[in-house]
Amino acid sequence: MAAEDAKFIRDKVMAHNKWFEECIPMIASENLMSPLAKEMLISDFADRYAEGLPGKRYYQGNIYVDQVELKAIELAKKVFKADFADVRPISGTVANMAVLFAFANPGDTITTCALAQGAHISTCEFGAFGQRGVNSVNYPFNVEDMNLDVDGTIKLLKQVKPKIAQFGLSVFLFPPPLKELQDTFNEVGCLVWEDCAHVLGLVAGGQFHDPLREGVNIVSSSTHKTFPGPNHGMILGQNLTDEQEKKVQKAVFPGVTSSHHLHAMAALGITLAEMDVFGKEYAAQACKNARALGEALYELGVPVLCPDLGFTRSHAIAVDVSQFGGGKDCAQLLEDANIICNKNMLPSDTSSVRPSGLRLGSQEMTRLGMKESEMKEVASLIARVVKKKEDPKKVKEDVKELKKQFATIQYCFNAGEPAYGYHRLVE
Repeated sequence: MAAEDAKFIRDKVMAHNKWFEECIPMIASENLMSPLAKEMLISDFADRYAEGLPGKRYYQGNIYVDQVELKAIELAKKVFKADFADVRPISGTVANMAVLFAFANPGDTITTCALAQGAHISTCEFGAFGQRGVNSVNYPFNVEDMNLDVDGTIKLLKQVKPKIAQFGLSVFLFPPPLKELQDTFNEVGCLVWEDCAHVLGLVAGGQFHDPLREGVNIVSSSTHKTFPGPNHGMILGQNLTDEQEKKVQKAVFPGVTSSHHLHAMAALGITLAEMDVFGKEYAAQACKNARALGEALYELGVPVLCPDLGFTRSHAIAVDVSQFGGGKDCAQLLEDANIICNKNMLPSDTSSVRPSGLRLGSQEMTRLGMKESEMKEVASLIARVVKKKEDPKKVKEDVKELKKQFATIQYCFNAGEPAYGYHRLVE
């Protein structure tokens, strides 16, 4: 019976692989690793343990682990031009928790964005911020620009005088106005922290913005969104004191991790090396593709936020489908057509269960070689389902035909390898 259970699980995973071979994945928080990075996940690193820092482990057997981790740290500093890097957090939320443990105590005030403005759940009262017991105060937000109200934010920072000014969104369309706020940060004397999970690959490729040169002291992130690495996390720092760096390291371990998933850490190192070579080209194309997708949908009569601003400067666009049944129903219809995206709250929404929006990301299909012309084709497929209400089963066949042309990984050391399932490295 247990063998049948194991076969059931494997069969379902293989079915998932086959399904995604025939899908157009557009969830803005997902991506594809290179085959070389994936190989790290099935190495012996997956079965081993390392606590502490390289050269200061609590376990033996880490000779090569230490060398890999030091190389990953070196690459992270190089790619992001950072003074400090910790590659041990096992997710973006764990990285956020480590920053909280390092620099915030219960009762401290942190300024941040609101969930309806596109913030990540870890910054909410029911997330990591609430669990840490900090007092969160939300910035004023300009809905038309999908960005912070600069004058209102300056006023708020001076009034509240937060211990930490935190930034970062899950619907990250435009760079935060960090340069405009830098004088205020200095006047208030707060630590400046940005969660760059969604745009880390764009930052690595020199697109979007450069937080560590724009007044940010600490960057926390996951490593599997626009940054096409494993499900893992990372913390970067600039202009930190030695004491602050040690606080971060202690918050990571023993604060919020034990062993730090060595196979994923190695895969992160591979991805950092690849982004050092291919990141600029990849990030630029992802941004071009997102703008092309937004423009094409808008021209087809599907409302996309911020048309006057070019829809987006990142990999993501926000689509208002309230007149077509709302985000929940539209996301399901698109899944039925093998177009994978997610419902998403827009600033006017009050319900995360039945929001009015969809969030679409270009990064994964960019990784598979799509460019602006293909984004127009994707927009047409989306409009057929969402606006014209064509039978998703009929649209699915056209989705599968389009996807056949884009089945191999690009922008990596072994470009051209299959994107899904097994390949030569794991046979």
